[in-house]
This record gives sequence, C-alpha cells and structure tokens, in this order.
Amino acid sequence: METKKATIKRETSNAYLVLEITGKKLEIILTDDNPNNIMSAFNSLLKELKKGLFQYNLEDKTDDLYFHISKEYIKQLNSELKAVYAELKDYDLLEKK
Repeated sequence: METKKATIKRETSNAYLVLEITGKKLEIILTDDNPNNIMSAFNSLLKELKKGLFQYNLEDKTDDLYFHISKEYIKQLNSELKAVYAELKDYDLLEKK
C-alpha cells in the first residue's frame, strides 16, 4: 500500500488540509463548511483509488487546533479509503494493471 503526504496550509483567514495525489494537490478547507469542496476532493480520491489502495500520513509539526482536526480527518479518511477500496474490488471496478 502506498503512503501519500498530507500537509496543512495555514493562511491569515483560512486553513486547508492539502492531500497530494498523482501530481496535483487537493485542498480541503478546514475553516469553512463547504460540502461541495469535500465532495470534489473525494471524487478525485475515488478515481485514484481505482488504481490501487493508498493511505495518507499527516506531515505537520505545529501543535494547534488545525493539526488535531487534520489528524482525526486523516484517520477517518484512511478508514474510508480502505472500505471503499474493498467495495470497488468486490464489484470488480478496479483498473486493470
């Protein structure tokens, strides 16, 4: 299983959880409740998941609220990725290598 990098981007007015995925970065806004942003990011993750199972590791040293939120988010995301991957496999929806 591949491990991908997640980081936190902190700005004056917003903070983002940044997920690296095949040459691009998905930004999930932590300071705004925007379900469309999350849905768009998860759709991109699903496309990548069809190629093989992966998980995220949070790389951040600042012990603040965003770190703790992101840490829990990554924990839940990794669990969801495993479950969805198993379903994709069960329904033969994985890309052939």
